[in-house]
This record gives sequence, structure tokens and C-alpha cells, in this order.
Amino acid sequence: MKRLIIIAAAAENNALGKDNDLVWHLPDDFKRFKTITSGHKIIMGRKTLESFPKPLPDREHIAITRDKDYQTKFPCTIVHSLEEAIDLVHEGETAFIIGGGEIYKQSMTIATDIELTRVHATFEADAFFPVIDEKEWELVNEEHHPKDDRHQYSFTYLTYKRK
Repeated sequence: MKRLIIIAAAAENNALGKDNDLVWHLPDDFKRFKTITSGHKIIMGRKTLESFPKPLPDREHIAITRDKDYQTKFPCTIVHSLEEAIDLVHEGETAFIIGGGEIYKQSMTIATDIELTRVHATFEADAFFPVIDEKEWELVNEEHHPKDDRHQYSFTYLTYKRK
């Protein structure tokens, strides 16, 4: 079976970011993202890919764009739909869907898991995480992190499995 895991950090109002950037800085969440996704395929939209200063090490990048002539300077597989991206994930593999908002929305019906970092604040944003339907998803793990000298906001890691 393919595992398709949505991984995201979203505020209380489901804000993801503004102007193609995050609106908070949580070093422990970045470290967790790296640990969880390393060694796997990561699926993203074009804008998410373009928000990276350089490719993320030890991950196979798959970017979705409607632009048939799109070129990138990164080593990356370019596809033109979420279905094409998922076709590149083989049986027994795990892939992570890493954004942005539109790709998350499209992925909610096919993902097997969600790894969500809930940032305990609200932000002005132009990209939002979809609402998690509790009839379809079961919360299986929750780990709270208080605000501290390295983290301006408290946050909670939430792990959901499809029911």
C-alpha cells in the first residue's frame, strides 16, 4: 500500500502562510519536518517549490504545475496533476504532501495520514489548510510544546489516520 501523508503547520485559523512564506518560525517543527520527510518523496505545488532557497536534501522532489513549459533550476520531477504525482509513488512507498493550500485541499480525499503542527495563534494569510473532517479522520496522537525562548508560539503536533 502507498502511504500518502499530508504534513503541514497551520495556525488556529488554518493559516499556512502569506506571500509564499511562513508567518512564524518554529525551529523544532523544522527539525521534525526534516526527520519525518528525509529519505522520501515530497509532493508540492510550484509555489511551494519556488519558496525554497535550495532543494531539501535527501528527498525526491515532485512539483505540480499547470504550466506545460515550466522549468526549474532544482533537481525535481515536474508533473501536471496530483494524480500524476501519486503515480510516481510505488506500492510500499511513503510520500509526503507538503503544500501549498490548493495541493492540501486536493489531497484530503486520498491521503492516508495527516501530520499537522497546530500553531496556537491566528495570522493574516493568503493560503489556508483545509478543515479536517472528524468523520473521516481520527486523532491518534497529540504532543503539546509550550512557547519558549526559541519558539514565539506554543504548538501541538497532531497525528491523524483516515478512519
